[in-house]
Amino acid sequence: MFVEYRDLHQMDYKTCWDYQRALFDTLLQHKGEPSDQAGYLLLVEHPAVYTLGKSGHSENLLVSEEYLRQIGADFYHIDRGGDITFHGPGQIVGYPILDLERIGLSLRDYIDSIEGAIIDTVAHYGIRGGRIEGASGVWIEGARPARKICALGVRASRYVTMHGFALNVSTDLRYFTHINPCGFADRGATSIEKEIGHAVSMDEVKQHVINELSKKLNVKIYKK
Repeated sequence: MFVEYRDLHQMDYKTCWDYQRALFDTLLQHKGEPSDQAGYLLLVEHPAVYTLGKSGHSENLLVSEEYLRQIGADFYHIDRGGDITFHGPGQIVGYPILDLERIGLSLRDYIDSIEGAIIDTVAHYGIRGGRIEGASGVWIEGARPARKICALGVRASRYVTMHGFALNVSTDLRYFTHINPCGFADRGATSIEKEIGHAVSMDEVKQHVINELSKKLNVKIYKK
């Protein structure tokens, strides 16, 4: 099975959300037709934006929307799972828009595969990432308090996915002080650069993400 990779570089959240939905709708329309194409992988960096999932709680935004506008950040209620999170420069946001039936994965196995790919990605930098029961995403294993390096929130309809993950590479972590990240008041956020103490190449991290996703999802990811 093949997945087409599109590097969107920098794109505002609303434009990218509309683009995701167009690809998502296309996959749904062609569901059941014979094809070796399982979908798309979009990687992008967004300007500062906070998003609240459909089951999220608005009280996890600790400042006013007016304050967010003052610091140049947007805010959206969106249709993924999960609570509130932040996207911004220095963060690789991945949107796998996939037909899981073509790949042969359940939704639970898909989420495990995404988390596993990110755990293996950060391991290239000597970082031990892991999972926490009852909390999606990738966390620094054994950290006290727990620190999240990658957030995860997806939507699926008829086993077609959208939304995805956000891996902090060199993200300004001060933005996370304005929220309870993913709804947790007692846990923090971190980044690859924060953990290892020096800069890394965004392009290099992207390539690791692509390689690890290809292995975990058992698909060939190609750039058109």
